[in-house]
Amino acid sequence: MITVRLTAIGDSVGIVLPPQVLERLGVAESGVRYLVDTLNGVELTAFNPNADDQATIPEHVMRSDREVLKRLRNSNKTLPIGSSR
Repeated sequence: MITVRLTAIGDSVGIVLPPQVLERLGVAESGVRYLVDTLNGVELTAFNPNADDQATIPEHVMRSDREVLKRLRNSNKTLPIGSSR
């Protein structure tokens, strides 16, 4: 668990995130993240839940890189789960 500090910013309240949290979120000081209501409270995420175009990214890859996907499918090499090479 990480404790964060709330601070007044004009008429609003800001959350001060420690550097290790910013690194995990992959965001800099002026970056954008989204707060999403969940059953367990609020989640801070990099993905816009209202963005329709996020669902089209895999479709675009399948169309534009069809030959690469075919080669991967026909490849004899298999990688262990979690392997990056």
